[in-house]
Amino acid sequence: MTETPIRVAVVGHNPTTIWGMSASERTRRIAGAANIGFSDAEAPAPILLVNSGFAFDPPLLAFLARQPGTALIRDGRVVIAHAATEAQAAAIRAAILNDASLSAETGLTSIVHDDGFSLYNETLRKREHPFAMRLAPDTVAAIERASYYNAYKGVTDILTKYLWPEWALWLTRLAARAGITPNMVTAVGAICCILATLLFWEGRYWEGMALGLVFMVFDTVDGKLARCTITSSAWGNVFDHGIDLIHPPFWWFAWGVGLRAWGLALSPSAFTLVMAAILIGYGVQRLIEGAFIKRFGMHIHVWRKFDSDFRLITARRNPNMIILFASMLFARPDIGLIAVACWTVLSCLIHAVRLAQAEWDRRRGAPITSWLMG
Repeated sequence: MTETPIRVAVVGHNPTTIWGMSASERTRRIAGAANIGFSDAEAPAPILLVNSGFAFDPPLLAFLARQPGTALIRDGRVVIAHAATEAQAAAIRAAILNDASLSAETGLTSIVHDDGFSLYNETLRKREHPFAMRLAPDTVAAIERASYYNAYKGVTDILTKYLWPEWALWLTRLAARAGITPNMVTAVGAICCILATLLFWEGRYWEGMALGLVFMVFDTVDGKLARCTITSSAWGNVFDHGIDLIHPPFWWFAWGVGLRAWGLALSPSAFTLVMAAILIGYGVQRLIEGAFIKRFGMHIHVWRKFDSDFRLITARRNPNMIILFASMLFARPDIGLIAVACWTVLSCLIHAVRLAQAEWDRRRGAPITSWLMG
């Protein structure tokens, strides 16, 4: 007998919108992203029933889809419930429509949000307490802030984690209200990225870093906008991550060429050595990260706490730009580029050692699991 696939339905009507979406539309998008069918409120069990009076973190829907006969409760009220039988579905609908508590006779297992519980989000590399909040005009700002920060990667670089968030939140809200899509943001960022490369080539480092700053912030905004408005797409993912992957070597090479304008050009042999260290080191580091994922099924940056902490400063674009910015404060962009080369080699070596250590642990029979899973 074929098992009936679970579907999602919204119970009730709520005119309050978040990120420009009604509760029903937002739930429909979340369901679509989780490959769960969307239906009307009277559809038969098994069904996931969602209370339109609440807004919730997207991972909760997929989590409850795997928990038949379970209800997520907040402030004594149903937020999401997985009705395994018609009797449970009827009881859940009645409780939501009457804004009442569920009867203990339903046989549903309750997960009380108020007590606090956490889920591991593999995509965003973090363990989080998923939000569930009453959706009303006076809670919209708090809900949008919660959904924005829960859409943030837990393991990332120091600028993205600590400097960009408030800027990007403001821009994400603005873009959502204006109907700007994530791909539009990515496209504008890509233009800034190309212009920054040209400015670096000419030795106009301050102007290039200013445009680079815009690009780096937009690089955060497009992803957050996609996650907050539930509009992520395969093309958007390729577009965004493709630019992220390809552009850094062009920036560093252009920076090296631009040294001529400052009278600080490296000798041909020094230039070749520095570029080889940066470009080969960058490529090898990415290969090591890919090898770790293929071998152990997770990112190298989430293995141990050391790896997550090291991700803050490892030789990626943003930490490298901090080095170059510091060098410009002393008008020595040449030393900055050499420092980037040295840091890239050191970071690459650390990644190689971590890969070897993980392989050694596995051969000794030790499980390779993320410290965030605990």
